[in-house]
Amino acid sequence: MKEFQISLNSIDKVKNFVEKMSKYPFDIDIVSGRYVIDAKSIMGIFSLNLENLLTVIPHTDDEEALSKFSDDIKEYMK
Repeated sequence: MKEFQISLNSIDKVKNFVEKMSKYPFDIDIVSGRYVIDAKSIMGIFSLNLENLLTVIPHTDDEEALSKFSDDIKEYMK
């Protein structure tokens, strides 16, 4: 399982991120401290403290999908 560190520090970034995540057929989680939320849920993301770095976990073993996923979130990675 691969993990990525991202920053979603604006409303526009959150909207764009959720749009991109919604295209994927597999589950994607965001972890912040003890909270785990669905990365496809805009309300869930806004319930987090967005000043902190977030950990994104895509639940797939498909290397091609992971590569595309990684490219899609590059602009949010820290």
